[in-house]
Amino acid sequence: MKKKSARQKEKMPVKTKSGSTFAEMEKSFRELERRFEDVFPDNWGFPSRWELPEWSKLSSMELKAPKVDIVDREDDILVRADVPGVKKENLDVALTDNTITIKGSTSEEKKEEKGDYYRSETMKGSFSRTMSLPGDVDGNKAESTFKDGVLEVVVPKLEKARRIKVNVK
Repeated sequence: MKKKSARQKEKMPVKTKSGSTFAEMEKSFRELERRFEDVFPDNWGFPSRWELPEWSKLSSMELKAPKVDIVDREDDILVRADVPGVKKENLDVALTDNTITIKGSTSEEKKEEKGDYYRSETMKGSFSRTMSLPGDVDGNKAESTFKDGVLEVVVPKLEKARRIKVNVK
């Protein structure tokens, strides 16, 4: 039996276990992709076609769930939320008997122009987070401050929700 040269081997189609060649499989995948593109919007496709976001865009995604600390103090409750990049006028805080809702939004536009090259990007993000408070509060007496991307809301507890110390005998 005569051995085939590497060149002859390259010309022969490679068969899979099912008997079909890789070329046939690739043709089937292309047909499947074409059918999906008929149903779904452009470039939804396979991960190899996805455009990776810039790192700066990934950091703005954190706005969807700001980090919040809730501190149960003796007479009041302190709520501290980290909302970097959000302007004071784009914040909305609402209180009920035992919940707080913090909403915010950002908008940034970047433009770059060099000769015939023009690039414009608009990035927008928003968030809404509702959290239970550890007791009933008097929302009418709430006070808030906002500085350097940190929102602090101090809400006095209602008399019935105040912590009472019990002496253990």
